[in-house]
Amino acid sequence: MKHKTIEIFLFIDALGWKIINDHNFMAELLPNRKKILMQFGYSSSAIPTILSGKTPAEHGHLGLFRFAPEESPFKKISSWAWLFKPASFWNRGRVRHHLSRLLKKLYGFTGYFQLYRMPIWKLKFVDYCEKQDLFVANGMEHIDNLHDVLSKNKVNFHISNWRLSDEDNFSAAGKALEAGKNFFFVYTASFDGTLHDKVKDFAAVQNKLDTLETHIGELYRKAQDYAENVHFTIISDHGMTPLAGTVDVMQAVEESPLVFGQDYGACFDSTMARFYYLSEKAESIIPEIMKKFPGHFLSKDEEIEYGIYRSDRAFGDAIFLLDAGIQIVPSDMGAKALNGMHGFAPENEHSFAAILSNTALPDSVKHVADYFNLMIERAGLL
Repeated sequence: MKHKTIEIFLFIDALGWKIINDHNFMAELLPNRKKILMQFGYSSSAIPTILSGKTPAEHGHLGLFRFAPEESPFKKISSWAWLFKPASFWNRGRVRHHLSRLLKKLYGFTGYFQLYRMPIWKLKFVDYCEKQDLFVANGMEHIDNLHDVLSKNKVNFHISNWRLSDEDNFSAAGKALEAGKNFFFVYTASFDGTLHDKVKDFAAVQNKLDTLETHIGELYRKAQDYAENVHFTIISDHGMTPLAGTVDVMQAVEESPLVFGQDYGACFDSTMARFYYLSEKAESIIPEIMKKFPGHFLSKDEEIEYGIYRSDRAFGDAIFLLDAGIQIVPSDMGAKALNGMHGFAPENEHSFAAILSNTALPDSVKHVADYFNLMIERAGLL
C-alpha cells in the first residue's frame, strides 16, 4: 500500500543561490525556489541551526574552536607539545588527519572532529564545539534536534549518516523507502569540496551538479513507487565566495608585545579572527593592529542580527570579519588559501543559500533557521 505523501528534504552543502541560477539547476523538477539568508559562520554553525531552528547564540556553535582554557579537554595532549617536532611534519594534512582520528577516539567524541592547523601547544587554551553527533537523539544536549522531535512524535523517518559518501547516502535513502519510511533528511557534503577547489571552473561545477541531478532523479522516481505524492525539497546552508586575496593576521598579532593566553586569546578562522581580551593592553593594541586589514569588527547590532550575540562573549570579545573573498592565511584552519571559501557577510552575493522544491514554499522561509519549522510542518507536527 502506498503512502499518501512522502517528504524528502535533501541537504546539499554549499549549493548557493548564485550557483543554482548560473547553472539553472533542477529548474524543471523543482520550479519553486527562494534565495535564503545564510547563518553567519561556517557549517559548524549552519548545521546545528538547520537541525534545531536555533541560532548560534542559542545552540552555542559558531567556529569549531573557541578560547576557553577552563573548559579545554586538551590540556594533557597540549602538555606534550614539545614531542610534536618538527612542526613541518606534524602540520602535514595527512598527519593531522590521523592525529585527529586518534584524539577523537581517545576523547570519545562522536561528532565531526578535526584539529586542522590549530597548534598543539594552543590546544590547552581551547574548547571544541562539536563533541557530539548532532544528527542523533540528544545530539544537541539541552536543545531538541530534528531526530528528537521526529522520534517523540513517532514519525517514520530516515536521517542520513553524515559520515557516508553522497552515493552511500542516496543508496541508504532508497533502502529506507523500501523499508516504509515516509520522511527523509538526506545529507550530502561533497559539493562543498568541489567548490572550495573549483568554484571558478564552470564546467567542473556543472559536471558535479549533473551527477547530483542524476542521483536526485533516481531517488525521486523511486519515491514515486511508494507514494501517491512525493514532496521533494533541496536545502543548502550557504554559497561559495571566490578567492580575492589573503592577509596574514596571525603574524601581525604574534609580532606585537601581546602574549597569547596572558594578554589575549584568539581563534583565527578562514574569514574572521575572534579575539578574547585578557588585558587592557590587548584591548587597545589589537584594534590598532587590525586597522590595516580589509574588514571590520562586528558591532553589537550586527552580532544580534546575525544571531551570534552572547552576553557571556563565548564567541569572542571582538570579532573581525574580512571583506568578501579575503582569506586569513595561514589560519588555525589551514596553511594555504582555497579557491573558494564561505563564512563572509551573509549579505554578500555569493553567500546566499537556496531552497528548491516541487511544492509551494511559504513566505516565512527566509533564513537557514527557518528550514527546521518547514520540516516539522511537512512532517505534520505544526
